[in-house]
Amino acid sequence: MRHENPHYFANNASYHDAAGCGRPGRWVIATGGVYSRRMNSRQQLEILSVPLTELCCDPGNVRRHDEKNIAAIKQSLQRFGQQKPIVIDGANIIRAGNGTFQAARELGWTHISAVRTTLDGADAVAYAIADNRTAELAAWDHEALIRQLGALDADLAAAAGFTDKDIAELSDGTPRETDEPTSPLPESYELAVTCRDQADQQELYERLTAEGRTCRVLTL
Repeated sequence: MRHENPHYFANNASYHDAAGCGRPGRWVIATGGVYSRRMNSRQQLEILSVPLTELCCDPGNVRRHDEKNIAAIKQSLQRFGQQKPIVIDGANIIRAGNGTFQAARELGWTHISAVRTTLDGADAVAYAIADNRTAELAAWDHEALIRQLGALDADLAAAAGFTDKDIAELSDGTPRETDEPTSPLPESYELAVTCRDQADQQELYERLTAEGRTCRVLTL
């Protein structure tokens, strides 16, 4: 059965712009303050409950989400719910949280909580990169991590993104050897398509990703 995100719900209204990306009506669940250096003022961030069908993945997203990553996000959402909103821009393009959006869609959610940024253009692109890069620059305290994971049962550890093999590798300090034979790299078949314009590129990207294709956007 398809269902809404159980942690955020509201009466929704929406309309579509000319580009085919929906814009939300009244989806306000709660508000909080955030300081904006660019505006030199305090903005109110509204937490919205947005239909997934109104949102567009970032066609320029530089972060890849493979099956293992999406599976881990799905486990987290199933166990903990959505504990932080994704970030969308004025055109309903996801600037942070593309993986969460994809996982929620695969789980059959109809709505997802989001906050809307006023950033656009190069600032929006740079923020999307920074959202991933700043987390990547952090380092684990491995001893503390092993202690905390050791206190969790297998289901909770898995929901946190760690399998038994992952925990064993952390404890050993080296990757575990496997008895499975080494298999050759799978063949890859790719197709490059020349689009008429940016709108045509966006429409084709959305259609192919909705069909389960892995797509990359190139602007030459």
